[in-house]
Amino acid sequence: MQVSNPNDVKIYNLSVGKSLPEWLSDRAKRNLLKKDIDVRRRIELIQDFEMPTVSNCIQITPDKQYILVTGIYKPRVKCYDVNQLSLKFDRGMDEEVAQFQIISEDYSKMVFLQVDRFVEIHAQDAKYYRLRLPRVCRDFRYHKPSCDLYFVGKSDEIYRLNLEQGKFVTSLQTDATDINCCDINPLHDLFTCGTTEGHVECWDPRTRRRAAKLDCGLSTLMENDIDTKKVPAITHIKHRDGLNMAVGTSTGHILLYDIRSSKPLLVKDHNYGLPIKSINFKSDPDLVLSSDTKILKLWHRNTGQAYTSIEPGSNLNACCTFPDSGLIFMANEAPKVLAYYIPALGAAPKWCSFLDNLTEELEEDPEPTVYDDYKFVTRTELESLHLSHLIGSKMLRAYMHGYFMDLRLYNKAKSIIQPFKYTEYKKAKIKEKIEKEREERVKVKKLPNVNKALAEKLTFAEQEGSKKEKLRAETLLKDDRFSKIFKDPAFQVDEESEEYRLLNPVVSKLDKKKKKSTLQDQFEEVEDESESESSDDDRQWTEEVKKQYREIARAKKGEKMRERDDLRDEDLTIRKTKLMSLKDNHFETDSREAKRKRKLAKKTLGELVKEENEGGMISQRRNMSGNIEMTFSLRKNKKDEEQKEALREHRKERQKIRRSAGHLTRGRGKSNFWKRT
Repeated sequence: MQVSNPNDVKIYNLSVGKSLPEWLSDRAKRNLLKKDIDVRRRIELIQDFEMPTVSNCIQITPDKQYILVTGIYKPRVKCYDVNQLSLKFDRGMDEEVAQFQIISEDYSKMVFLQVDRFVEIHAQDAKYYRLRLPRVCRDFRYHKPSCDLYFVGKSDEIYRLNLEQGKFVTSLQTDATDINCCDINPLHDLFTCGTTEGHVECWDPRTRRRAAKLDCGLSTLMENDIDTKKVPAITHIKHRDGLNMAVGTSTGHILLYDIRSSKPLLVKDHNYGLPIKSINFKSDPDLVLSSDTKILKLWHRNTGQAYTSIEPGSNLNACCTFPDSGLIFMANEAPKVLAYYIPALGAAPKWCSFLDNLTEELEEDPEPTVYDDYKFVTRTELESLHLSHLIGSKMLRAYMHGYFMDLRLYNKAKSIIQPFKYTEYKKAKIKEKIEKEREERVKVKKLPNVNKALAEKLTFAEQEGSKKEKLRAETLLKDDRFSKIFKDPAFQVDEESEEYRLLNPVVSKLDKKKKKSTLQDQFEEVEDESESESSDDDRQWTEEVKKQYREIARAKKGEKMRERDDLRDEDLTIRKTKLMSLKDNHFETDSREAKRKRKLAKKTLGELVKEENEGGMISQRRNMSGNIEMTFSLRKNKKDEEQKEALREHRKERQKIRRSAGHLTRGRGKSNFWKRT
């Protein structure tokens, strides 16, 4: 079941969902119900409520027990029992049915008008009689008091077939060339027919004389100021009661008449310019249901204001409403016969009362199941759109790790923040279209604009790589699943990233190999130097990889050092803040040491160096990296200097007194005991 809400009127589509073929076994159908969610959720109002290809006409019996549908191909009529919610019988026919009428309370007596000028009369069990008409007819009606069938078509005559006598009786002569449709008033049995010239002729069956002639085509042109060379033809006529009548034209207009007046009470335009196929009336509320091949419109009879509409997507052939209910059936150019339920028009019939319970349950559950009008955004996206202040309001609905917001609000916010996004998108689409057109021309092998280096590497691997490399390159270059790598700029490789920097030596090595292969085509290769060159390449490659690793490690170390310095600065600022004690309503420092430290903190680096020079010695030098190093040595005391001077004098005295023992070893060579044998 699919729910739509045009003009705040809920419409339930009962024919949506997959239809199962007749030849499937019960076991296969059960398996499908388990696996396929679409099959499981569908509502089968009436079993096999469909035609092989197209349904032409649909009607409900006066006793409200059976639904009759005609269609093709092959031509057939199907009868459905609403109490059993299944097919009653399926009867094949010789030719396609143009129109049919039920002339009894149930399906026991039916008349079918076929497109090949034949009329078939069916009884309860089968076809009863078949006869041929003088001309091709388009529509007919049954006049119950006289048992006459009135046929209209490509003729100026209205043919009458009397079923009691079983023969044609005197025809009614009209002023028209062709007649498209006809109808009989349910109260006073006035017969009306619509012509191709835009006239409606009314005939009294008792006297067989024309009672009146109404020019509807001219009034349509005057009321709507339509500039056409051809007068609109009458395509459908429907009587509401004894006085009110609706006329549909080929230009898509419906004219509501009081039969006592020649001027229309109201003219309604379908705005599609298609011929009106069917018109029905609804008493509570007072509505008109009019349909063309595209849409079924429901509008107020007195004002012409739109109530709601149904646009199924396939061409409509006929439409009927189940009496005293909100159920609508449509014959269309598709296998399924469409069924719609509108609770606002009335309750469901007794045989499908479960529809009311289903719709009530759906109305009680306010949870949305489809988020077509909403956009899912994360918190970061909200901040980028400057809409983070809406968190907690009704504009955002929290869901998992983000929020659902109205699509219109999202588009508006995006257009404000990125005003040129649409123009960029438009340019990208135009470029895409041009590229598609270029593909149809003579193709020249050319490297793509996106990931050019990667494509070059893959083509090289495809030509001169190993079997595995060739296989990988072919899958990446020729497989459609990876085509966006070389088309979409979002997949562009970031050459500044750490991963690419580590893989960069590999790419450069492949480039060198490729250059070498191109040089080999021009010059002869020396066998002795090939091995040394390959080893040199490997050595260079390893050195480049190591170099990249060192650079990355150095960059990481620098970041860590910066972080550590920042933390140290924070600690210094925290340490500088000291607690203050309250003494006699004045803030004073805890000690003299704190005062001294504050004074030092206020002094500049030059002042500190000057003070330190007074108590010691500072030397400066520039190191290899370009930084300045400062070394500090303390000032020496007088006692230390006196002691050092005494030691120096003592050493001089000892040097004078000392006797040398060098004369003992003078003249002797070095001992070579290790050489002795």
